Amino acid sequence: MNMLDDLQADRIDGTPLALSELKGRVLLIVNTASACGFTPQFAGLEKLHQTYASQGLSVLGFPCNQFGGQDPGSDAEIGAFCQKNYGVSFQMMHKIEVNGDHAHPLYRWLCAQAPGLLGSKAIKWNFTKFLVGRDGQVIRRYAPQDAPAKLAKDIEQALAG
Repeated sequence: MNMLDDLQADRIDGTPLALSELKGRVLLIVNTASACGFTPQFAGLEKLHQTYASQGLSVLGFPCNQFGGQDPGSDAEIGAFCQKNYGVSFQMMHKIEVNGDHAHPLYRWLCAQAPGLLGSKAIKWNFTKFLVGRDGQVIRRYAPQDAPAKLAKDIEQALAG
């Protein structure tokens, strides 16, 4: 049984998304921020989306304001920023917390499945990325400084797998 099938998250427009709707797709799940040194990665994430969505990749961006207060805006402001500045057409989600007592259940699951450096479960900064295979298993966790383009080979392998 796939744990993802039991989880739900809200899209940036407030409508719910049962993650079971993405069954059989490869997922790239990223905690994002609009005012971070890594914010230009939105362009690279959009390029991955444009390149691989038709082959089965779904990119999910989860705004988070837990790191340096770098995403203080409302969902509407964040969505407009991403679209206007980076042409984001992949699925942006409702702003969440990724660490602590109020961490979204998806992030609790991701961190348990793919701990970071030295076994750390917590997300360290914005733009930590998780690649999830078609089978709903976490393939790999990537650091914030890992540019989206560096993930292409792993995404292609996951799509072929």
